[in-house]
Amino acid sequence: MTTARQITALTLGCLGMLAMASGHAQLSPRYQDADGDLVADAPTDPARWRDPNILIFAYTPVEDPAMYSKVWDDFIGHLERATGKEVRFFPVQSNAAQLEAMRAGRLHVAGFNTGSTPIAVNCVGFVPFAMMAAKDGSYGYQMEILTWPGSGIDGIPDLRGRSLAFTAPTSNSGFKAPSTLLETQFGLVADRDYRTAYSGSHDNSILGVVNRDYDAAAIANEVLHRMLARDVVRAEQYVSLYKSDSFPTTGYGVAHDLHPALAAKIRDAFFSFDWEGTALQAEFRDAGMEQFLPITYQEHWSVVRTIDKATNTIYNCD
Repeated sequence: MTTARQITALTLGCLGMLAMASGHAQLSPRYQDADGDLVADAPTDPARWRDPNILIFAYTPVEDPAMYSKVWDDFIGHLERATGKEVRFFPVQSNAAQLEAMRAGRLHVAGFNTGSTPIAVNCVGFVPFAMMAAKDGSYGYQMEILTWPGSGIDGIPDLRGRSLAFTAPTSNSGFKAPSTLLETQFGLVADRDYRTAYSGSHDNSILGVVNRDYDAAAIANEVLHRMLARDVVRAEQYVSLYKSDSFPTTGYGVAHDLHPALAAKIRDAFFSFDWEGTALQAEFRDAGMEQFLPITYQEHWSVVRTIDKATNTIYNCD
């Protein structure tokens, strides 16, 4: 039987998480959800609405955050014109830093990775409303488990006794989904049947396999596709052992307590952004992303909440 997995301040830095053993969304008591959409409502008292002069935007942690600030330059310019405010890119180094920044009020607009989105929603008041998608509206990525050619790992059972890199305990494809799969379908338990390591990002995990620092790694293949397109890695440098069904990608949204008029302008900016000829289009084209698609946390993250329920994951926000 799978025991409760508790994600606490020990694994996430200074930010703890909320109990979610039921698998259903459960907001921290500091937030309200009067309409039942599973995300925090804006404060009922207008005095608590925030309307900062400078908006801070952060994308989910990657190997080279400075490089990604350039990827987002065109969008940031569009967001500035749409809101009439200066927008600054915040290059976060970890999921914990990104979560803590929003909870502390220092981060206003963000893209949280798939696994961090439920934590951000429940514990820091994040309200996601968009996700990258293809022109035809299709979206998602697969979790893959990679190894290097000649590693002696020809299938999942061969991971026994070997090293497997995860990204972070908050990551869906980088931890929760693969660790659940390995235990429930193959009987392989982390740190009993295989050795674990945490790389900090999908980029690092992929490079770790290519450089043979890890025997294998669980990664989001949308990141792999972008690295292949930039010639950071080559297809002959790795072997895919497993590919999952599709998951939602990074969720984009705002802090729940922004002034509603400002939040509406930010939302509109995502959906009015013209991708053609931008650095964002160039970076994400090979992953099939060419527009921002409207989403709801209640619908699009239901599969992730199901994984949380299956793993009996416990978060502690306090």
